[in-house]
Amino acid sequence: MAGRVDELSRMLAEGEEEAEIDLTPMLDVVFIMLIFFIVTASFLNEVGVDATRPPSVQTPPTDSKSIAIRIYSSGQIVIDGLSVDPRAVSAHITRRKAESPGATLAVLVGRGARTELVVGVIDAARDSGFRGIAIPVSELQE
Repeated sequence: MAGRVDELSRMLAEGEEEAEIDLTPMLDVVFIMLIFFIVTASFLNEVGVDATRPPSVQTPPTDSKSIAIRIYSSGQIVIDGLSVDPRAVSAHITRRKAESPGATLAVLVGRGARTELVVGVIDAARDSGFRGIAIPVSELQE
């Protein structure tokens, strides 16, 4: 045992080189991990919404007439070319619905039309039995 202690003290006295850490295996592991993540990322599917449209269906022509209601920014309401008082809109829509039960309804609104007036006309149309009310996106030319 005394020989072992002498050998250790002799090694310390000679000033043996400090031990260096070899980084090559660590770099190999890092590159392998990088390759692993690149390969697995290429197999990931992003979640999205499938935007396939249904095939167009040709609807048979109907004999029903369309009812057009125009609401101008001045507050004037015109139903099929006839100027109507806002209080009488419900009666006119009900009469038109009775005349042509299969008719569709389109409400064209001017840019500055009051919202209360538009909602009132749509409510009157729903009360008269219209369920599918079209409100075109294009602006009403005044």
